Amino acid sequence: MLSDAQWSRLTQHATRSDVAAGEQIVATGRENYPMILVESGELELVRDSLWWLDEEVLALIGPGHFAGELGLLNGQRAFLSVRAKAPSRIWRLEAAALRQALSEDDELGDLILHSLWARRESLRKGSAALTLKFVGVGDSREFLALQRFAERLDLIHTALALELEPDATISHPGFEWEAEDLPVAFIQGEAFVRATPAVVAEQLGLSYEPTSEGAVDLVVIGGGPAGLAAAIYGASEGLSTLLLEAVAPGGQAGATSRIENFLGFPFGVSGASLIGQATLQAIKFGVRVFAPCAASGLRSTGDGLEVVLTDGKVIRARSAVVTSGAAYKRLHLDRWDFFERTSIYYAATALELRQVHGAPVVVAGGGNSAGQAALYLASNGCDVHLVVRGGDLGERMSSYLVDRIVDDPRIHLHPSSNIVGLDGEHTLEAVHIDTAGTVEARGLFCFIGADPATGWIGGLDCDEAGFIRTGTDISQQTLQRWQDLGREPLPFETSTPRVFAAGDVRRGSMKRVAAAVGEGSSAIASVHRVLA
Repeated sequence: MLSDAQWSRLTQHATRSDVAAGEQIVATGRENYPMILVESGELELVRDSLWWLDEEVLALIGPGHFAGELGLLNGQRAFLSVRAKAPSRIWRLEAAALRQALSEDDELGDLILHSLWARRESLRKGSAALTLKFVGVGDSREFLALQRFAERLDLIHTALALELEPDATISHPGFEWEAEDLPVAFIQGEAFVRATPAVVAEQLGLSYEPTSEGAVDLVVIGGGPAGLAAAIYGASEGLSTLLLEAVAPGGQAGATSRIENFLGFPFGVSGASLIGQATLQAIKFGVRVFAPCAASGLRSTGDGLEVVLTDGKVIRARSAVVTSGAAYKRLHLDRWDFFERTSIYYAATALELRQVHGAPVVVAGGGNSAGQAALYLASNGCDVHLVVRGGDLGERMSSYLVDRIVDDPRIHLHPSSNIVGLDGEHTLEAVHIDTAGTVEARGLFCFIGADPATGWIGGLDCDEAGFIRTGTDISQQTLQRWQDLGREPLPFETSTPRVFAAGDVRRGSMKRVAAAVGEGSSAIASVHRVLA
């Protein structure tokens, strides 16, 4: 409950009105809905009826309290409705005014943010989770992509995993599908067959839509640690900021089960937890996060920049930070594409663990991500075969991980080895290792190095591997375009003025979470110098 002083400070940004009993104040599906503060009377928070389920009143909201959860800040359409149970006097606080209050009033900001987050967590346990429901084959790549998208964006949802034959027919109250129609997403009871994260994002109001606004100060392209750090520092220092992510916030860090050498976390932190808190922090400062939202081009317009999205939409900006990261490489093996749909993973989190829990697995790679994955899987009952091409595990992996791997009886280390074949009928059953023969495996976790995600962007000076050159690393031929500006590229600035790069996509980066965070935040110092 808000104190009198808190109420006074918050309502000075709001508008007052009286509502009658039964009047709907916020309708399910509404965009840019306000926070509702109750001065007198009582409101109901309602999960509207679905075609198989009657409506349910989830909470009553009385004087001194407010209606709202995290969707107020992240732009998600309302998935619950609010109506007056009795004649009431209310105050409407629009989303923009709420963000202003969060940024200007530390006490109110902490109180409201904690409340919005706690409410979203509590709603996961009830029927509110049925407003977004996924149905699919448990081990299919498409079904896992939906779940990963929802979990990375912290969406309240439920998922029903099925075990089906390829030609099976699926019955659901009111619907019948063939296996090829899966996965299905139910959004407020409406079914969307062959659903993708992009379809779900569009229906929830999380995809980018052009506005009548002018150019934003900053567009950050990529939602890993570097991108989130850049967005947070930019927005917290007054820049209007958009964050675009092609899949869901997190990057490779979000796919990591445990990070133990990140400053301030002596007991380690999961990548999902770290990214979740960082995303919440970005939203708090007013960053508009759009995912999945992939860029296909970036061009200079003389007085600014234009970011072109894959759907043809264009975002005008005064500056951009490219943090699109790198993607794990694939092995060139027969049937790789086939097993990639069901049994090959590029992340080791609780989501992937559910697919292989207690079963033997293979992890490929010699870096920290592979080491963390091997330890995580082994600690959860999997026998792990760790296949490393190099002869010295400590060459690319931190020593604390090497020591644990060597001491773990569940991890079987195969140095100077390569995976040479895959076997199985519908899902992976065995992996062939050139130095160890055939080993049983229900999953293959691949962390064998990464390629920079720069194929979408042209015109920037990159090295032979595709990593972006910045600052003094820019080649001499490219520096000639800077003569008209009368200056040299700033730290983290690319060969195109006002375009910066940070994190794994940048040539010379350390490929560590802490380094990516430092680069993203440091790039904003250069952005400010350019915009000034």
